[in-house]
Amino acid sequence: MSEAPLVATDFLTAHASILVFLAVVAGLLLFALVLWWVLRPMRFSEEKLTTYECGEDPVGNAWVQFNIRFYVFALIFVVFDVEAVFLLPWATVFRELGPLAYLEGLVFIGILVVALAYVWRKGDLAWVRPEDRA
Repeated sequence: MSEAPLVATDFLTAHASILVFLAVVAGLLLFALVLWWVLRPMRFSEEKLTTYECGEDPVGNAWVQFNIRFYVFALIFVVFDVEAVFLLPWATVFRELGPLAYLEGLVFIGILVVALAYVWRKGDLAWVRPEDRA
């Protein structure tokens, strides 16, 4: 019964340096933020308060509707990119895993090929569709 407080005390003394480090970092961060808030110039102008767009003057409304094709293309890229990440570890060790792992990998690649064929057939990989050219 008397060893439980000793274990807790040993744990706290062993990790006290981490707590002190975090406290010092938080204190320095707070000090820097307050210092820069006090030292900064507080002269606001219309030019400072305008939207910054890569050095150009903002033109038009910010609520422009983008074509859904941008989002679909990005989503397709992310899906195939993540699936390629799953394939890399499998490809490095599939010989040691045996024939079942090889078969599972082929099924996975087959699903990817079917998905790619579907997206290609649907026309989502074409940046400019034929109906857009007319």
